[in-house]
Amino acid sequence: MLVDRIVEDAILESIHRSRVNLLSEEAGFVDNGSAITLVIDPVDGSANAAFGVPLSCFAGALVEDGTAKEALTTWFDTGRAWHARAGVPTSFRTTGRTTLKGASVCLMRPKTRTQDAWLRIANSADRIRVLCTTCLETMLVAEGTVDAFIDPGSDTHRIMDLATALVTVPAAGGVLVDLHGRPFTFEPDLTHRWSGVAAATPQLAEELIATVLDG
Repeated sequence: MLVDRIVEDAILESIHRSRVNLLSEEAGFVDNGSAITLVIDPVDGSANAAFGVPLSCFAGALVEDGTAKEALTTWFDTGRAWHARAGVPTSFRTTGRTTLKGASVCLMRPKTRTQDAWLRIANSADRIRVLCTTCLETMLVAEGTVDAFIDPGSDTHRIMDLATALVTVPAAGGVLVDLHGRPFTFEPDLTHRWSGVAAATPQLAEELIATVLDG
């Protein structure tokens, strides 16, 4: 979308000056021969942004030799930001919830092939939300505003949708995993897809996954 391109073009100028690589939703992989790659979603929730819904953000992760080291997510409409370094505990923390009963869960919107699993989660949780911005929703998990976020099997996520959460959620005491246990990889091939699960605790992640996969 145009809003993505506007933000990405500004970042591209800086990337070329700094001579680091870029992996982005719009530009794909820009190879500047560096061991460092900036993985970005220039505007996550771009449909929200385009229609004036105040739920969109910038999300960027610094990846060195295939390992995510640092992340920054910025909510455009509020200016709130979440910064994290891998292995360094953040000042904000997850809720610590361990069970789906009583949980507040963000979900990807239901699709035909995931609607049964979607409903199982919705019927088991205390509250559900569909905000249509994965990067922002996973930050809400990290800061303890909600207990979890899950894609119940649509395999919608590319790596830039999950890169900041891969650093930030664990640093805040939570977990980020794929529904089917597939490892997250930072490769130029943007056809790779995942179903991300961000949760306050490993126990909650396990229960969410079991609810989706086991029926």
